[in-house]
Amino acid sequence: MALRDNAIVAYAEAKHEMRSGRDVWDYAGEILDALLERSGLERSEIDGVVFTPSATGAKTPMWSQSSLDYLGLETNFTDTTDLGGCSATGGIARAAAAIDAGYCETVVLINADTPSSEDNLIMRSFHHEWADPEGLLGPPGAFGLLSRRYDHLYGLDFEALGKMAVVQREHAVLNPNAVEKLRQPITVEDYLNSRMIADPLRLLDCVMMCDGGSGFVMMSKKRAKEKGYSRFVVPTGYGERTNYKLSQNDLEPTESGHRAAGEKAFKQAGIKPGDVGSFHPYDDFLIAMMIQFEMLGFCKPGQGGAFIQETDLRFDGDLPLNTSGGQISAGQPGLAGGGTNLVEAVRQLFGEGGDRQVKNTSNALVTGIGWIPYGRNWGSSTALVLTPDA
Repeated sequence: MALRDNAIVAYAEAKHEMRSGRDVWDYAGEILDALLERSGLERSEIDGVVFTPSATGAKTPMWSQSSLDYLGLETNFTDTTDLGGCSATGGIARAAAAIDAGYCETVVLINADTPSSEDNLIMRSFHHEWADPEGLLGPPGAFGLLSRRYDHLYGLDFEALGKMAVVQREHAVLNPNAVEKLRQPITVEDYLNSRMIADPLRLLDCVMMCDGGSGFVMMSKKRAKEKGYSRFVVPTGYGERTNYKLSQNDLEPTESGHRAAGEKAFKQAGIKPGDVGSFHPYDDFLIAMMIQFEMLGFCKPGQGGAFIQETDLRFDGDLPLNTSGGQISAGQPGLAGGGTNLVEAVRQLFGEGGDRQVKNTSNALVTGIGWIPYGRNWGSSTALVLTPDA
């Protein structure tokens, strides 16, 4: 079997909320119930579960086991994909591998986190001893430095960044699952005038933490057809790279592992960047999306701003961008944030995008970004191509 011999037969998403007062397992239970209802499966049919980790209320190293216990599940296979914002996309690949290996037949993938309601775990080790004392407190500081480097090399087109902010906010207005506070339109002027967070990073460059979750049911295409599913989504290409060019001494922070991951995913799927029907890039910061356009081959390095300005990124445009609003405008549920854009891509390929349904449902490209190290680009990069299969 191969990656494309597997199928996503159901998806679910909880509404993103600020300070919901709920814990992570409450969201996980909601997602599981919704998946069972949509798929028509019995709880006893689930023999594999893949989780994303939680950065908040869990406080346990035995995340998979404790989560299964809370959810009342007995399985033959379980895994926690610990890749930060790559965990959701990486989980799809790992679930497919487990099915292919015969470890399990029906896998539920659950992404849930509650960073706006529960205390975050304290960052330790390198961050605690070296980064924090220098004022590099969290991702905004790191991406501020990355933005400065990009500006030094190429010149940073803030109008292009503002365009992405506006388009994604327009999509969030159409998304009932987005954080309510974010379901208000903005203008490029609003973006340019938003307060500075980590110069040149502005408030509207950044994600807002929230509570929420998403999930999927996967099985082999053969099993999906045997069980009578008339529609499903197939992963046709996947690439993953961690510590891109780490062994080289001339690391360039504006280059990421998406160059390698994207090439592999496109080759497996048999498509090129110009064939992408809709693009759902991991968007913890706007600059991250601009760099991904370049690394994935939509344009050359330094030309991301021009490409963005020349391309219609609306849901009904040439290259729909994060049609749910993305994490920046729909909210980022902590380490489950990678599932936000993934579940939207699956939704679109099922033809269930509602008022923001894209025209081209031939495929969708979803990416992940995991971990922000000091002095180079993000730690992990993933690229996943999805295709509908009737």
